[in-house]
Amino acid sequence: MKKLLIYGASGYTGRMAAAHAKTLGLDFEIAGRNRQRLTALAEQLGIPLRVFEAVDGAAQALADIDVLLNVAGPFAQTAEPLMRACIEAGVDYLDITAEINVYRLAERLGAEATEAGVMLLPGVGWDVVPTDCLAVHVAQRVHEPRSLRVALQVPGSMSRGSAMSVSEIIGAGLMARGDGHLVPIPDAQPRDFDFGEGPVECAPLSFGDLVTAWHSAGIPNIAMFVHVSGDAFPEGDLSLLPDGPTAEQRDAHRARAVAEVTGADGTVAHSMIETVNGYSYTPLAAIEAARRVLEGERRPGFETPARLFGGGFAETIEGTTITDR
Repeated sequence: MKKLLIYGASGYTGRMAAAHAKTLGLDFEIAGRNRQRLTALAEQLGIPLRVFEAVDGAAQALADIDVLLNVAGPFAQTAEPLMRACIEAGVDYLDITAEINVYRLAERLGAEATEAGVMLLPGVGWDVVPTDCLAVHVAQRVHEPRSLRVALQVPGSMSRGSAMSVSEIIGAGLMARGDGHLVPIPDAQPRDFDFGEGPVECAPLSFGDLVTAWHSAGIPNIAMFVHVSGDAFPEGDLSLLPDGPTAEQRDAHRARAVAEVTGADGTVAHSMIETVNGYSYTPLAAIEAARRVLEGERRPGFETPARLFGGGFAETIEGTTITDR
């Protein structure tokens, strides 16, 4: 049986991912840099652990591993050394990032990964699995899709790791895809989108879908937006935030995204995807993606969830629906 390694397993999402991998009976180990926290989780689940830093030279820590799932953010700090370690060690790389620069990195390393027979598959969590599959779905509703606008709804409280990753996304600057190329759009303006309860204002933000939707759906013009409600986006010292929302808080807030596509003839189609809370969805989707890669669903080089697993992948997670408008 092929083996999975979950890096960052003692974190908020990592613990849920490890528990789900155990439930599915996968052959896996956990890893990270905090031996004390990893030991407690390893003893609870009855699995082996590895302690190492996500730095240059990490390839030696991947001996006997077939797939690495990186859940340790901010991914600006962990993705590159772990991607390079996977390429060196011949291990497929997966992560759950929303940080656009990680997708751009995976694109740049794609040829090197292909030569090494390694797959780089970032974004197997809530971002970007549902939105990537939604882009493929809505693109099929028009003739020659030319432009795509995607808006994410972020309700409820945010985890410490997500807040730090959003800081990385904001720091990357506002971008869009125009005629197939990523371009800066510093003066981008908010737009209204309807998540089912009437139009709400959504701010432009550069998520990884600017990369994945281009590869998965072949749409040359893409813009991303987000609607943040309530206490979703915290301020102040992010390191002081709790790990993440409780199970009760997650159950109180389902996750939604909407997509608007325009065809070459001017036809416009709208679709919405709704799932369980993003923090509940991410470990389920990430471990399902890892399971499928372990079983041989893989292609060397840079890949996206919808291109690899098909546009219906998001809906394989229970509680997920797509509605056309």
